[in-house]
Amino acid sequence: MANSKKEKKELVIIGAGPGGYAAAFRAADLGIKTTLIDPEANPGGVCLYRGCIPSKALLHVAKVKKKALELANFGVRFGEPEIDVKKIGEWKDEVVKKLTSGLGQLSKARKVEFIQGKAFFKDEQTLEIKKNSGDSYELEFENVIIATGSTPTELPNIEVDHQLIWNSKDALDIKEIPKKLLVIGGGYIGLELGSVYANLGSEVSVAEMTSGFLPGADRDLVKVFEKEHPFKNLYFDTKVEKVNAKKKKVEVVLKSGDKEQKKKFDKVLVAIGRKPNVKASKPQNAGVEIGQDGFIKVFSNRKTSANNIYAIGDITGQPMLAHKASHEGRVAAEVIKGEKGSAYDAKVIPAIVFTDPEIAWCGLTEEELKSSNIDAEVVKFPWSASGRAKALGTDNGLTKLIVDKESEIILGGGVAGKNAGSLIPEIALAIEMGTTARDLSLTIHPHPTLSETIMESAELFYGSPTHIVDK
Repeated sequence: MANSKKEKKELVIIGAGPGGYAAAFRAADLGIKTTLIDPEANPGGVCLYRGCIPSKALLHVAKVKKKALELANFGVRFGEPEIDVKKIGEWKDEVVKKLTSGLGQLSKARKVEFIQGKAFFKDEQTLEIKKNSGDSYELEFENVIIATGSTPTELPNIEVDHQLIWNSKDALDIKEIPKKLLVIGGGYIGLELGSVYANLGSEVSVAEMTSGFLPGADRDLVKVFEKEHPFKNLYFDTKVEKVNAKKKKVEVVLKSGDKEQKKKFDKVLVAIGRKPNVKASKPQNAGVEIGQDGFIKVFSNRKTSANNIYAIGDITGQPMLAHKASHEGRVAAEVIKGEKGSAYDAKVIPAIVFTDPEIAWCGLTEEELKSSNIDAEVVKFPWSASGRAKALGTDNGLTKLIVDKESEIILGGGVAGKNAGSLIPEIALAIEMGTTARDLSLTIHPHPTLSETIMESAELFYGSPTHIVDK
């Protein structure tokens, strides 16, 4: 080792993504001397650098272009938009830079020690620090929070060369708009990034092993997106047998049942999900137990099998979402401080797919209801009956609630349509608070808004929605 110094830290957090920096900031606010370790120059993690934020920035650009062209249906016509890929990339990078540098400033303001590098467990009391500068040393700790996140899942028969065959990071770099793009994977990553390129001019095809988009998601909500999806060809129930990159083209063999077909594309994007970085910090060296499902085992206080080591975020189980990690990080910090009652006990975790239209859901799904013994009613309010949706030209939408028949408590819900991600928190709050459908129906919602569809869904449970006839 370059240095032999050894010091002891009160709290070390490995990984500065939404979980790690939320934990660090909460811990610092509680008076804990905190050290945050990450390879990047500032906090932010995959979410800010290579995930949530850059993808949503690109989705915004793509949606604006799409909506501008759609205005022709309302009597306002623009010329064909000119795509400046370099400028789009620069704008996206500037968004990322502002947010991550802002987190760096917040870190300094809270007096969080930030180490640019990686950390590995030597044992249950010691970490080895490898700084980006090349220096390495050991330090001891009183407590550690592991927040090492996740990385893109790869296919064993496909080598991502970052030129012709991309992963999600390559797609977010947006250096060109390929004429023909194949997206492997019909989950949220594939649909979001595929939508970006389709709306910016690519002829996008999607290959998915299952029978439809977003396996596991509510089919009613998915159908709303299916009516407006921007893709050229869809290959469902299809396996990508072989990918052969040749010069400037990629030859792909697609297999559905006994049928095989060869197709050529300019680029191929592998977007089949993400895998947790469970062993990135070598937690097994500290006696941290890893479950058979591949995730680190944690209790409700986010403590692992090692008494002074906690784990949060993608490495602790599904759903692998940034907002779940942030909440877990705050809980872990409070538990370490000794705050009474701090525990991870969320009833629901909202999920959002930022396609156009958006899809969002939380709580019990209709598919889960079918396989349960719960006596509940599913109510669905179509946006074709919403004045606001009509005025926005986005009446292909749906709001649905799942309501317990006896108690009338909201158990689950979903929204598909414009700004669905901004509507779902009301349903999530209703579930967390044990709200009844009557509470929602009696809450006066402003008119005309899309939020009224939640109120009218609740009214539908009682058979008396204002804007549709419940037959």
